[in-house]
Amino acid sequence: MAQQRALPQSKETLLQSYNKRLKDDVKSIMDNFTEIIKTAKIEDETQVSRATQGEQDNYEMHVRAANIVRAGESLMKLVSDLKQFLILNDFPSVNEAIDQRNQQLRALQEECDRKLITLRDEVSIDLYELEEEYYSSSSSLCEANDLPLCEAYWRLDLDTDSADGLSAPLLASPEPGVGPLQAAAPAHSHTGGSGPTEHA
Repeated sequence: MAQQRALPQSKETLLQSYNKRLKDDVKSIMDNFTEIIKTAKIEDETQVSRATQGEQDNYEMHVRAANIVRAGESLMKLVSDLKQFLILNDFPSVNEAIDQRNQQLRALQEECDRKLITLRDEVSIDLYELEEEYYSSSSSLCEANDLPLCEAYWRLDLDTDSADGLSAPLLASPEPGVGPLQAAAPAHSHTGGSGPTEHA
């Protein structure tokens, strides 16, 4: 780390115990391996027979191999404890990693916002051009099929209402060229009796 930090007493003691475990396990592996190598040497004749000495060496090698395995398992457990200690107690490193991740996510968010704004502007320009083209075209002004449905029905209703307003006065008015007196004359002639009278 860039700056040396003072650890609490409990953490300092725990780290010292980890260091002692590491040295003891490594020393155990080295000593037992050295003794196994020594038992492989052929010694001169002693008071113990070769068969007995062979069995003793074989047993010693098994014991020391088991000690090496035990020391290796202890080292693996030590590695797991160190990882757990680092995860649970190294808060500055964790906070630094969180800050770096936050900065990366903010940069990604800003880039996405810029792309979305650019896309919005391009879509707005395209829509404006399409609307201008649609409303300025001659076919959209002349043919009702090119109009939107709401506008086409609106124009159809206007045409129907205007046609009804023109036909109603035509039906109520009399025939052209016939005045009010001419229309009332036949009714008066029928009420008089036999027909028109002659004047002397």
